[in-house]
Amino acid sequence: MTTSASGPLAVAAVDLGATSGRVMVGHVGPGELRLRQLARFPNGPVALPDGLHWDTQALFRAALAGLRDAQAWEPRIASVGIDSWAVDYALLRGDRMLSEPFHYRDARCDAGVEAVHARVGFPGLYARNGLQFLPFNTAYQLAAEDPAVLDVADRMLLVPDLLAFLMTGAKVAERTNASTTGLLDVATREWDLSLVEALGLPARLLPGLVSPGDRIGHLLPSVAEATGLAATTPVTAVGSHDTASAVLATPMRETGGAYISCGTWGLVGVETEAPVLTDAAREANFTNEGGVDGRTRFLHNVMGLWLLSETIRTWERSGETIDLERLLAEADAVGGDVAVFDANDDAFMAPGDMPARISSWLAAHGLPVPASRAEMARCIIESLAVAFADAVAEASRLSGQAVDTIHLTGGGSLNTLLCQRTADRAGLPVVAGPVEATALGNVLVQARALGATGESIESLRDLVARTQNVRTYEPRGGTR
Repeated sequence: MTTSASGPLAVAAVDLGATSGRVMVGHVGPGELRLRQLARFPNGPVALPDGLHWDTQALFRAALAGLRDAQAWEPRIASVGIDSWAVDYALLRGDRMLSEPFHYRDARCDAGVEAVHARVGFPGLYARNGLQFLPFNTAYQLAAEDPAVLDVADRMLLVPDLLAFLMTGAKVAERTNASTTGLLDVATREWDLSLVEALGLPARLLPGLVSPGDRIGHLLPSVAEATGLAATTPVTAVGSHDTASAVLATPMRETGGAYISCGTWGLVGVETEAPVLTDAAREANFTNEGGVDGRTRFLHNVMGLWLLSETIRTWERSGETIDLERLLAEADAVGGDVAVFDANDDAFMAPGDMPARISSWLAAHGLPVPASRAEMARCIIESLAVAFADAVAEASRLSGQAVDTIHLTGGGSLNTLLCQRTADRAGLPVVAGPVEATALGNVLVQARALGATGESIESLRDLVARTQNVRTYEPRGGTR
Protein backbone atom coordinates (compact mmCIF):
# COMPACT_ATOMS: atom_id res chain seq x y z
CA MET A 1 0.00 0.00 0.00
CA THR A 2 1.21 3.51 -0.76
CA THR A 3 -0.22 6.97 -0.29
CA SER A 4 -3.65 7.37 -1.82
CA ALA A 5 -5.05 10.05 -4.07
CA SER A 6 -6.66 11.62 -1.02
CA GLY A 7 -3.32 12.21 0.69
CA PRO A 8 -0.57 10.53 2.74
CA LEU A 9 -1.08 7.34 4.71
CA ALA A 10 -2.63 7.87 8.17
CA VAL A 11 -1.92 5.59 11.14
CA ALA A 12 -2.54 5.85 14.89
CA ALA A 13 0.10 5.38 17.58
CA VAL A 14 -0.86 4.49 21.16
CA ASP A 15 2.23 5.58 23.09
CA LEU A 16 2.23 4.69 26.79
CA GLY A 17 4.82 6.10 29.18
CA ALA A 18 5.38 5.65 32.88
CA THR A 19 3.72 8.98 33.72
CA SER A 20 1.34 9.55 30.81
CA GLY A 21 -0.07 8.07 27.64
CA ARG A 22 -0.95 9.60 24.30
CA VAL A 23 -2.75 8.76 21.11
CA MET A 24 -1.06 10.31 18.07
CA VAL A 25 -1.99 10.30 14.41
CA GLY A 26 0.87 10.11 11.96
CA HIS A 27 0.77 11.04 8.30
CA VAL A 28 3.47 9.51 6.12
CA GLY A 29 4.17 10.07 2.44
CA PRO A 30 7.07 10.83 0.09
CA GLY A 31 9.18 13.37 1.99
CA GLU A 32 6.40 13.75 4.55
CA LEU A 33 6.21 12.72 8.19
CA ARG A 34 3.82 14.55 10.50
CA LEU A 35 2.40 13.86 13.95
CA ARG A 36 -0.60 15.24 15.77
CA GLN A 37 -1.53 14.47 19.35
CA LEU A 38 -5.25 13.76 19.70
CA ALA A 39 -5.36 12.61 23.33
CA ARG A 40 -3.20 12.66 26.42
CA PHE A 41 -4.00 10.95 29.72
CA PRO A 42 -2.23 10.40 33.05
CA ASN A 43 -0.54 7.19 34.14
CA GLY A 44 1.18 6.15 37.33
CA PRO A 45 1.38 3.56 40.08
CA VAL A 46 -1.61 2.57 42.16
CA ALA A 47 -0.96 1.38 45.72
CA LEU A 48 -3.00 -1.73 46.53
CA PRO A 49 -2.79 -3.92 49.64
CA ASP A 50 -0.28 -6.26 47.98
CA GLY A 51 1.93 -3.56 46.46
CA LEU A 52 2.31 -1.10 43.57
CA HIS A 53 0.37 -1.86 40.39
CA TRP A 54 -0.52 -0.29 37.06
CA ASP A 55 -4.14 0.46 36.18
CA THR A 56 -4.12 -1.05 32.70
CA GLN A 57 -7.90 -1.13 32.49
CA ALA A 58 -7.92 2.65 32.83
CA LEU A 59 -5.16 2.86 30.20
CA PHE A 60 -7.23 0.70 27.84
CA ARG A 61 -10.31 2.87 28.30
CA ALA A 62 -8.23 6.01 27.72
CA ALA A 63 -6.64 4.49 24.62
CA LEU A 64 -10.06 3.67 23.16
CA ALA A 65 -11.30 7.19 23.87
CA GLY A 66 -8.16 8.58 22.24
CA LEU A 67 -8.61 6.40 19.18
CA ARG A 68 -12.20 7.61 18.94
CA ASP A 69 -10.94 11.21 18.92
CA ALA A 70 -8.28 10.26 16.38
CA GLN A 71 -10.82 8.67 14.04
CA ALA A 72 -13.10 11.69 14.32
CA TRP A 73 -10.21 13.95 13.29
CA GLU A 74 -8.78 11.59 10.63
CA PRO A 75 -11.29 9.06 9.23
CA ARG A 76 -8.65 7.35 7.02
CA ILE A 77 -6.65 5.64 9.81
CA ALA A 78 -5.24 2.47 8.24
CA SER A 79 -3.53 0.84 11.23
CA VAL A 80 -2.94 1.07 14.99
CA GLY A 81 0.38 0.45 16.78
CA ILE A 82 1.07 0.24 20.52
CA ASP A 83 4.28 0.87 22.47
CA SER A 84 5.02 1.19 26.18
CA TRP A 85 7.69 0.75 28.84
CA ALA A 86 9.25 -2.68 29.26
CA VAL A 87 9.39 -5.62 31.73
CA ASP A 88 5.96 -5.35 33.41
CA TYR A 89 3.27 -7.91 32.56
CA ALA A 90 -0.15 -9.30 33.33
CA LEU A 91 -0.89 -12.97 34.01
CA LEU A 92 -3.99 -14.42 32.36
CA ARG A 93 -6.03 -17.55 32.66
CA GLY A 94 -7.94 -17.99 29.48
CA ASP A 95 -9.02 -14.50 28.51
CA ARG A 96 -9.22 -13.21 32.09
CA MET A 97 -6.49 -11.08 33.67
CA LEU A 98 -5.74 -12.46 37.15
CA SER A 99 -4.66 -9.10 38.55
CA GLU A 100 -3.37 -5.74 37.43
CA PRO A 101 0.34 -5.83 36.51
CA PHE A 102 2.78 -5.06 39.29
CA HIS A 103 4.80 -1.86 38.91
CA TYR A 104 8.53 -2.32 38.35
CA ARG A 105 9.25 -0.13 41.38
CA ASP A 106 7.44 -2.52 43.71
CA ALA A 107 9.62 -3.89 46.49
CA ARG A 108 8.83 -7.55 45.74
CA CYS A 109 11.60 -7.71 43.15
CA ASP A 110 14.34 -8.27 45.76
CA ALA A 111 13.03 -11.73 46.61
CA GLY A 112 12.88 -12.59 42.92
CA VAL A 113 16.54 -11.70 42.41
CA GLU A 114 17.59 -14.07 45.18
CA ALA A 115 15.44 -16.88 43.80
CA VAL A 116 16.79 -16.53 40.25
CA HIS A 117 20.45 -16.22 41.20
CA ALA A 118 20.14 -19.27 43.44
CA ARG A 119 19.36 -21.27 40.29
CA VAL A 120 21.44 -19.46 37.63
CA GLY A 121 24.19 -17.01 38.52
CA PHE A 122 24.32 -13.60 36.88
CA PRO A 123 27.29 -14.43 34.58
CA GLY A 124 25.35 -17.41 33.25
CA LEU A 125 22.25 -15.30 32.74
CA TYR A 126 24.21 -12.61 30.90
CA ALA A 127 25.72 -15.14 28.51
CA ARG A 128 22.22 -16.28 27.57
CA ASN A 129 20.07 -13.16 27.64
CA GLY A 130 22.63 -10.34 27.40
CA LEU A 131 20.77 -8.15 29.89
CA GLN A 132 22.28 -5.84 32.45
CA PHE A 133 21.30 -6.50 36.04
CA LEU A 134 18.13 -4.65 36.89
CA PRO A 135 16.17 -6.04 39.84
CA PHE A 136 12.86 -5.53 38.06
CA ASN A 137 13.60 -7.50 34.87
CA THR A 138 10.66 -9.76 34.10
CA ALA A 139 12.46 -12.98 35.04
CA TYR A 140 13.01 -11.65 38.56
CA GLN A 141 9.41 -10.45 38.83
CA LEU A 142 8.10 -13.86 37.76
CA ALA A 143 10.30 -15.54 40.35
CA ALA A 144 8.71 -13.29 42.99
CA GLU A 145 5.15 -14.28 42.02
CA ASP A 146 2.90 -16.18 44.39
CA PRO A 147 3.34 -19.84 43.28
CA ALA A 148 -0.42 -20.33 43.56
CA VAL A 149 -0.95 -17.60 40.97
CA LEU A 150 1.64 -19.09 38.62
CA ASP A 151 -0.06 -22.47 38.97
CA VAL A 152 -3.34 -21.18 37.51
CA ALA A 153 -1.96 -18.71 34.96
CA ASP A 154 -1.61 -19.87 31.37
CA ARG A 155 -0.27 -16.72 29.65
CA MET A 156 1.96 -13.75 30.38
CA LEU A 157 1.45 -10.60 28.34
CA LEU A 158 3.72 -7.57 28.55
CA VAL A 159 1.87 -4.26 28.78
CA PRO A 160 1.71 -3.35 25.04
CA ASP A 161 0.89 -6.96 24.19
CA LEU A 162 -1.88 -6.87 26.80
CA LEU A 163 -3.48 -3.83 25.14
CA ALA A 164 -3.10 -5.47 21.73
CA PHE A 165 -4.91 -8.53 23.12
CA LEU A 166 -7.72 -6.38 24.49
CA MET A 167 -8.08 -4.79 21.05
CA THR A 168 -7.76 -7.90 18.88
CA GLY A 169 -8.10 -11.02 21.04
CA ALA A 170 -4.63 -12.19 19.88
CA LYS A 171 -2.07 -13.19 22.52
CA VAL A 172 1.45 -12.55 21.23
CA ALA A 173 4.77 -11.18 22.42
CA GLU A 174 6.59 -8.59 20.31
CA ARG A 175 10.32 -9.28 20.15
CA THR A 176 11.84 -5.92 21.13
CA ASN A 177 9.89 -5.88 24.38
CA ALA A 178 10.28 -9.63 24.92
CA SER A 179 14.04 -9.07 24.81
CA THR A 180 13.79 -7.19 28.13
CA THR A 181 12.27 -10.14 30.00
CA GLY A 182 15.52 -12.05 30.47
CA LEU A 183 13.87 -15.12 28.95
CA LEU A 184 14.74 -14.50 25.29
CA ASP A 185 17.89 -16.00 23.78
CA VAL A 186 20.14 -13.04 22.96
CA ALA A 187 21.48 -14.72 19.81
CA THR A 188 18.36 -16.30 18.29
CA ARG A 189 15.72 -13.88 19.66
CA GLU A 190 13.54 -16.89 20.46
CA TRP A 191 12.32 -17.95 23.89
CA ASP A 192 15.10 -19.74 25.79
CA LEU A 193 13.02 -22.68 26.99
CA SER A 194 15.93 -24.42 28.70
CA LEU A 195 16.56 -21.28 30.75
CA VAL A 196 12.87 -21.02 31.59
CA GLU A 197 13.00 -24.60 32.84
CA ALA A 198 16.19 -23.97 34.83
CA LEU A 199 14.46 -21.06 36.58
CA GLY A 200 11.48 -23.24 37.46
CA LEU A 201 9.04 -21.12 35.48
CA PRO A 202 6.14 -22.57 33.45
CA ALA A 203 6.87 -22.39 29.71
CA ARG A 204 3.12 -22.27 28.98
CA LEU A 205 3.17 -18.61 30.03
CA LEU A 206 5.14 -17.59 26.94
CA PRO A 207 3.06 -16.53 23.92
CA GLY A 208 4.14 -16.79 20.31
CA LEU A 209 6.60 -14.14 19.13
CA VAL A 210 6.02 -11.49 16.47
CA SER A 211 8.36 -8.89 15.00
CA PRO A 212 7.89 -5.19 14.22
CA GLY A 213 5.78 -4.90 11.10
CA ASP A 214 3.84 -8.13 11.65
CA ARG A 215 0.06 -7.93 11.76
CA ILE A 216 -1.23 -8.91 15.23
CA GLY A 217 -4.90 -8.98 14.29
CA HIS A 218 -7.95 -6.89 13.41
CA LEU A 219 -10.02 -4.91 15.86
CA LEU A 220 -12.64 -6.78 17.84
CA PRO A 221 -16.21 -5.69 17.02
CA SER A 222 -16.55 -4.08 20.47
CA VAL A 223 -13.36 -2.06 19.92
CA ALA A 224 -14.43 -0.99 16.45
CA GLU A 225 -17.75 0.18 17.87
CA ALA A 226 -16.09 2.06 20.75
CA THR A 227 -13.59 3.84 18.52
CA GLY A 228 -15.45 4.30 15.26
CA LEU A 229 -12.58 2.62 13.41
CA ALA A 230 -13.38 0.02 10.78
CA ALA A 231 -13.42 -3.57 12.06
CA THR A 232 -10.91 -4.37 9.31
CA THR A 233 -8.34 -1.99 10.84
CA PRO A 234 -5.24 -4.00 11.78
CA VAL A 235 -3.20 -3.65 14.94
CA THR A 236 0.37 -3.79 13.67
CA ALA A 237 3.31 -4.86 15.82
CA VAL A 238 5.82 -2.01 16.16
CA GLY A 239 8.95 -1.71 18.27
CA SER A 240 6.64 -2.07 21.25
CA HIS A 241 9.39 -1.33 23.74
CA ASP A 242 9.26 2.46 23.59
CA THR A 243 13.05 2.71 23.44
CA ALA A 244 13.15 0.46 20.37
CA SER A 245 10.73 2.81 18.63
CA ALA A 246 12.67 5.88 19.80
CA VAL A 247 16.00 4.55 18.57
CA LEU A 248 14.48 3.68 15.19
CA ALA A 249 13.42 7.34 14.79
CA THR A 250 16.74 8.78 15.98
CA PRO A 251 18.32 10.50 12.95
CA MET A 252 21.74 8.88 13.36
CA ARG A 253 24.18 8.34 10.54
CA GLU A 254 25.32 4.79 9.92
CA THR A 255 28.42 5.34 12.07
CA GLY A 256 29.49 7.71 14.81
CA GLY A 257 26.21 8.22 16.62
CA ALA A 258 25.26 7.43 20.20
CA TYR A 259 21.74 7.88 21.50
CA ILE A 260 20.09 8.96 24.72
CA SER A 261 16.37 8.29 24.85
CA CYS A 262 15.55 10.55 27.75
CA GLY A 263 12.33 10.57 29.74
CA THR A 264 11.63 8.97 33.09
CA TRP A 265 14.68 6.83 32.27
CA GLY A 266 17.75 7.74 30.28
CA LEU A 267 18.64 4.90 27.90
CA VAL A 268 22.19 5.55 26.73
CA GLY A 269 24.05 3.54 24.14
CA VAL A 270 24.88 2.66 20.56
CA GLU A 271 23.27 0.47 17.94
CA THR A 272 25.13 -2.69 16.96
CA GLU A 273 24.59 -5.46 14.45
CA ALA A 274 25.26 -8.14 17.08
CA PRO A 275 25.17 -8.34 20.88
CA VAL A 276 28.26 -7.51 22.94
CA LEU A 277 28.63 -10.28 25.54
CA THR A 278 32.13 -9.71 26.87
CA ASP A 279 33.05 -9.93 30.54
CA ALA A 280 33.77 -6.20 30.40
CA ALA A 281 30.26 -5.44 29.11
CA ARG A 282 28.73 -7.57 31.86
CA GLU A 283 30.86 -5.96 34.58
CA ALA A 284 29.93 -2.50 33.28
CA ASN A 285 26.27 -3.56 33.49
CA PHE A 286 25.49 -2.86 29.84
CA THR A 287 22.50 -4.50 28.24
CA ASN A 288 21.77 -5.99 24.81
CA GLU A 289 18.13 -5.39 23.93
CA GLY A 290 16.38 -6.16 20.68
CA GLY A 291 15.94 -3.43 18.12
CA VAL A 292 13.87 -3.20 14.96
CA ASP A 293 15.05 -5.46 12.12
CA GLY A 294 17.11 -7.60 14.47
CA ARG A 295 19.55 -4.89 15.47
CA THR A 296 20.86 -4.66 19.02
CA ARG A 297 20.47 -1.73 21.36
CA PHE A 298 23.67 -1.90 23.40
CA LEU A 299 22.95 0.47 26.25
CA HIS A 300 22.97 1.32 29.91
CA ASN A 301 19.94 2.44 31.93
CA VAL A 302 20.48 5.73 33.75
CA MET A 303 17.86 6.92 36.23
CA GLY A 304 16.75 9.80 33.97
CA LEU A 305 14.38 12.69 34.60
CA TRP A 306 12.62 10.62 37.26
CA LEU A 307 15.10 12.27 39.65
CA LEU A 308 13.84 15.75 38.79
CA SER A 309 10.14 14.91 38.44
CA GLU A 310 10.06 13.05 41.77
CA THR A 311 11.88 15.99 43.40
CA ILE A 312 9.26 18.39 42.07
CA ARG A 313 6.45 16.07 43.23
CA THR A 314 7.94 16.18 46.72
CA TRP A 315 8.05 19.96 46.75
CA GLU A 316 4.50 20.24 45.42
CA ARG A 317 3.05 18.07 48.19
CA SER A 318 2.97 21.22 50.31
CA GLY A 319 0.42 22.67 47.88
CA GLU A 320 2.85 24.85 45.94
CA THR A 321 3.07 24.61 42.15
CA ILE A 322 6.58 24.49 40.71
CA ASP A 323 7.18 26.25 37.38
CA LEU A 324 9.67 23.92 35.65
CA GLU A 325 10.86 26.47 33.12
CA ARG A 326 11.57 29.00 35.85
CA LEU A 327 13.25 26.39 38.04
CA LEU A 328 15.60 25.36 35.23
CA ALA A 329 16.42 29.00 34.45
CA GLU A 330 17.32 29.54 38.09
CA ALA A 331 19.36 26.31 38.05
CA ASP A 332 21.25 27.54 34.99
CA ALA A 333 22.08 30.75 36.80
CA VAL A 334 23.64 28.98 39.80
CA GLY A 335 27.27 30.09 39.97
CA GLY A 336 30.26 27.91 40.73
CA ASP A 337 30.44 24.16 41.00
CA VAL A 338 27.73 22.02 42.53
CA ALA A 339 28.14 18.56 43.99
CA VAL A 340 27.48 15.54 41.79
CA PHE A 341 25.90 12.30 43.00
CA ASP A 342 25.67 8.83 41.46
CA ALA A 343 22.46 8.99 39.43
CA ASN A 344 22.46 5.18 39.15
CA ASP A 345 22.37 4.50 42.88
CA ASP A 346 19.48 2.21 43.87
CA ALA A 347 18.69 4.62 46.71
CA PHE A 348 16.83 6.75 44.16
CA MET A 349 14.70 3.96 42.66
CA ALA A 350 11.56 4.08 44.81
CA PRO A 351 8.98 6.87 44.94
CA GLY A 352 9.23 9.23 47.90
CA ASP A 353 11.15 12.22 49.21
CA MET A 354 13.82 12.55 46.52
CA PRO A 355 15.44 15.80 47.79
CA ALA A 356 15.98 14.20 51.20
CA ARG A 357 17.56 11.10 49.67
CA ILE A 358 19.86 13.15 47.44
CA SER A 359 20.88 15.31 50.40
CA SER A 360 21.56 12.23 52.51
CA TRP A 361 23.68 10.67 49.74
CA LEU A 362 25.75 13.83 49.36
CA ALA A 363 26.24 14.23 53.13
CA ALA A 364 27.26 10.58 53.48
CA HIS A 365 29.91 11.11 50.80
CA GLY A 366 31.25 14.31 52.35
CA LEU A 367 29.82 16.55 49.62
CA PRO A 368 27.99 19.87 50.07
CA VAL A 369 24.21 19.68 50.21
CA PRO A 370 22.29 22.12 47.97
CA ALA A 371 21.03 25.11 49.93
CA SER A 372 18.15 26.04 47.60
CA ARG A 373 15.77 24.49 45.15
CA ALA A 374 17.73 25.99 42.26
CA GLU A 375 20.92 24.38 43.55
CA MET A 376 19.15 21.03 43.99
CA ALA A 377 17.85 21.17 40.41
CA ARG A 378 21.32 22.08 39.13
CA CYS A 379 22.81 19.23 41.16
CA ILE A 380 20.37 16.79 39.52
CA ILE A 381 21.06 18.09 36.01
CA GLU A 382 24.83 17.95 36.50
CA SER A 383 24.62 14.43 37.92
CA LEU A 384 22.54 13.27 34.95
CA ALA A 385 24.91 14.95 32.49
CA VAL A 386 27.90 13.18 34.08
CA ALA A 387 26.06 9.83 34.04
CA PHE A 388 25.06 10.33 30.40
CA ALA A 389 28.58 11.34 29.31
CA ASP A 390 30.17 8.43 31.17
CA ALA A 391 27.69 5.94 29.67
CA VAL A 392 28.36 7.21 26.13
CA ALA A 393 32.12 6.87 26.63
CA GLU A 394 31.68 3.38 28.07
CA ALA A 395 29.35 2.29 25.25
CA SER A 396 31.95 3.40 22.74
CA ARG A 397 34.78 1.62 24.54
CA LEU A 398 32.91 -1.64 25.07
CA SER A 399 31.44 -1.85 21.56
CA GLY A 400 34.52 -0.65 19.72
CA GLN A 401 32.42 1.95 17.90
CA ALA A 402 33.79 5.48 17.77
CA VAL A 403 31.27 8.15 18.76
CA ASP A 404 31.41 11.69 17.41
CA THR A 405 27.81 12.82 18.04
CA ILE A 406 25.23 12.23 20.76
CA HIS A 407 21.54 12.21 19.78
CA LEU A 408 19.26 13.06 22.71
CA THR A 409 15.58 12.38 22.00
CA GLY A 410 12.34 12.36 23.97
CA GLY A 411 11.13 14.82 26.57
CA GLY A 412 14.67 15.43 27.80
CA SER A 413 15.51 17.07 24.47
CA LEU A 414 13.40 20.06 25.58
CA ASN A 415 15.61 20.56 28.65
CA THR A 416 18.16 22.98 27.25
CA LEU A 417 20.28 22.97 30.41
CA LEU A 418 20.54 19.16 30.38
CA CYS A 419 21.41 19.09 26.67
CA GLN A 420 24.11 21.73 27.01
CA ARG A 421 25.65 20.23 30.13
CA THR A 422 25.68 16.77 28.53
CA ALA A 423 27.55 18.23 25.56
CA ASP A 424 29.96 19.98 27.91
CA ARG A 425 30.57 16.91 30.07
CA ALA A 426 30.98 14.57 27.09
CA GLY A 427 33.00 16.97 24.97
CA LEU A 428 30.78 16.07 22.01
CA PRO A 429 27.97 17.82 20.15
CA VAL A 430 24.48 16.89 21.30
CA VAL A 431 21.74 16.84 18.66
CA ALA A 432 18.49 17.31 20.58
CA GLY A 433 15.30 15.93 19.07
CA PRO A 434 12.95 14.82 17.87
CA VAL A 435 10.91 15.15 21.03
CA GLU A 436 8.37 12.60 19.80
CA ALA A 437 10.89 9.99 18.68
CA THR A 438 8.94 7.12 20.24
CA ALA A 439 5.68 7.93 18.48
CA LEU A 440 7.54 8.61 15.24
CA GLY A 441 9.20 5.19 15.39
CA ASN A 442 5.82 3.60 16.08
CA VAL A 443 4.29 5.36 13.08
CA LEU A 444 7.20 4.57 10.75
CA VAL A 445 7.04 0.82 11.36
CA GLN A 446 3.33 0.82 10.60
CA ALA A 447 3.83 2.92 7.49
CA ARG A 448 6.61 0.65 6.25
CA ALA A 449 4.44 -2.42 6.79
CA LEU A 450 1.78 -0.78 4.62
CA GLY A 451 4.26 0.12 1.86
CA ALA A 452 4.34 3.88 2.40
CA THR A 453 8.09 4.22 3.10
CA GLY A 454 11.43 2.79 2.11
CA GLU A 455 12.47 -0.55 3.58
CA SER A 456 15.79 0.21 5.27
CA ILE A 457 16.20 1.74 8.71
CA GLU A 458 18.56 4.27 7.15
CA SER A 459 15.81 5.47 4.78
CA LEU A 460 13.42 5.86 7.72
CA ARG A 461 16.00 7.86 9.68
CA ASP A 462 16.68 10.00 6.65
CA LEU A 463 12.96 10.83 6.49
CA VAL A 464 13.08 11.83 10.17
CA ALA A 465 16.15 14.00 9.58
CA ARG A 466 14.48 15.79 6.65
CA THR A 467 11.15 16.44 8.35
CA GLN A 468 11.72 16.93 12.10
CA ASN A 469 13.19 19.85 14.04
CA VAL A 470 16.43 19.27 15.94
CA ARG A 471 18.85 21.57 17.74
CA THR A 472 22.60 21.09 18.09
CA TYR A 473 24.47 21.97 21.31
CA GLU A 474 28.22 22.34 20.85
CA PRO A 475 30.46 21.50 23.83
CA ARG A 476 31.99 24.40 25.69
CA GLY A 477 35.62 23.93 26.74
CA GLY A 478 36.81 23.54 30.31
CA THR A 479 33.61 22.10 31.77
CA ARG A 480 34.34 18.38 31.86
